[in-house]
Amino acid sequence: MDPNGKVALITGGARIGQVVAGALANRGCSLALTYRDSRDAAEKTAGAARAAGVRATVLRADATDETEIAAAVRETAKSLGRLDILINMAAVYQKTPNPDGVRWSAIQDANAKSAFLYSIHSAPIMKQNGSGRIVNFSDWLPVTGRPQYKDYVPYYVSKASVAALTEALALQLAPEILVNAIAPGPILAPPDLTTEENAQVLEATPLVRWGGAEEIAKTVMFFVETDFVTGEFIRVDGGRHLS
Repeated sequence: MDPNGKVALITGGARIGQVVAGALANRGCSLALTYRDSRDAAEKTAGAARAAGVRATVLRADATDETEIAAAVRETAKSLGRLDILINMAAVYQKTPNPDGVRWSAIQDANAKSAFLYSIHSAPIMKQNGSGRIVNFSDWLPVTGRPQYKDYVPYYVSKASVAALTEALALQLAPEILVNAIAPGPILAPPDLTTEENAQVLEATPLVRWGGAEEIAKTVMFFVETDFVTGEFIRVDGGRHLS
């Protein structure tokens, strides 16, 4: 799919999402950006997209509320005229040493259920246009089958669910809509990372560096532009899964 003249809906547009949005806008793709709390970041991203010469709109939507999700999808198609690409980036990454049912459900809803709901509400509009692309975000650990870190049970399972959802939707929505997933590894160093922790990450990563948001944007563009890859995962982890 050529993104020029198309419309993409991006959920979770902060940090990496801003770079992904910029890559799409620079290829002539108009944008709808959803947010729950970080309106300023979404508005900044939309402003940059408009400066690049494409249309952009900002919509508030709780990624766990189906009513708000459905409204955001409808408004995207109404205000921008169509919907061709869905980038499901909204997620919660949270350590849960002693998870209970409440935290379990909250993390599953934010990471897996949100991707499902945005997809099922976007798919009919894409099919009306004859084609579409859905790009989900899993994680390199569940895609590789390696829990590795304790205290992340709900998060790990939610991202494994996204991987399963990607395969199931790819089959369900073919041939018009291609559904794939990115499984990031060390992309951006957390601001509170210590020197020792950073050294440990680099030692465990064969490419010996953090990837940077641009590597995610490149992979998103591949999944947007391909016409014969669906139900697939790409680990953008610098070879971390090999160590």
